[in-house]
Amino acid sequence: MILKDIWMDVKAVQERDPAARNALEVLLLYQGVHALIWHRVAHWFYEHHMFFIARLISQVARFFTLIEIHPGAQLGHGILIDHGCGVVIGETAVVGDNCTIYQGVTLGGTSLGRGEKRHPTLEPGVIVGAGAKVLGSFEVGDNCSVAANAVLLRPLEENTTAVGIPARPVKKDGVALPKKQKMIIGEDGQRILEQIDALRKELQE
Repeated sequence: MILKDIWMDVKAVQERDPAARNALEVLLLYQGVHALIWHRVAHWFYEHHMFFIARLISQVARFFTLIEIHPGAQLGHGILIDHGCGVVIGETAVVGDNCTIYQGVTLGGTSLGRGEKRHPTLEPGVIVGAGAKVLGSFEVGDNCSVAANAVLLRPLEENTTAVGIPARPVKKDGVALPKKQKMIIGEDGQRILEQIDALRKELQE
């Protein structure tokens, strides 16, 4: 089972990273794949309640790959961790099949409760851009995209693109969402508004 998972991760890199030349290169030289291999071993120990060994393996993996994945995190198949340096995935995070995670991403928590889900769930096909932070226990729907350096603090519906700090949806199903327009007022406009306010007060009196 672990070998099948590893092969699917290698194929995911080949399919989604134009720089990947062949499976052997990916298997030997891509630290994102190495981190996933270490994690799948650590997760097996975690599932069998051998928590110290699981955590030890995850710390060794972090030392060699600069990617920290808690052994309790649940990862699907065909995941691409591209470049990977600085990625942090928390204990109760769930990452679905065929997700793509770039360098500097954090799947973190906002609570301190033991035994509760504290980290996000990424549904299949989610893309999280470089430096983005997804914080809290909520779901990010299928095929969503979180822009680089965004800070996502609430759920997203499927096929949504979110940008900004805090992140807000800007596209749904590939169609741009209407923006909230901000009115820009010059000096003349400001004087008119002041006169209107003065007239309103006189009428109220």
